[in-house]
Amino acid sequence: MQSFYPQYDLAGRIQHTKLDTGIGSMPSARMGRVEDPNTPDFKTVFSGLVENFNTELNAPDNLLKDVMSGKQGVDIHDVMTAMAKSEISVNVATQITGKVIQAYDKIMQIQV
Repeated sequence: MQSFYPQYDLAGRIQHTKLDTGIGSMPSARMGRVEDPNTPDFKTVFSGLVENFNTELNAPDNLLKDVMSGKQGVDIHDVMTAMAKSEISVNVATQITGKVIQAYDKIMQIQV
């Protein structure tokens, strides 16, 4: 999941000017641009989130199959934890979908 969040090197982007404090190695508070051209676009981030959602949705079924087949290292508690995580993921996805639809409706109401 970490690969979908843009990583910024804020300390490396600080520009030194006359307004620097000059106290030891204390960096300046001024920054340049925040955008990083190497960050993934919206489509990449969203498709990664959907793939992660699909994986979390299928995890309880896969763990349940492992428990029923007697596979070592898999416990019923793992199945219950995976089910709770998948339920939370469904709730979050439902909320996000509702917010996206609301934003779309507001945009469509704008008169040009």
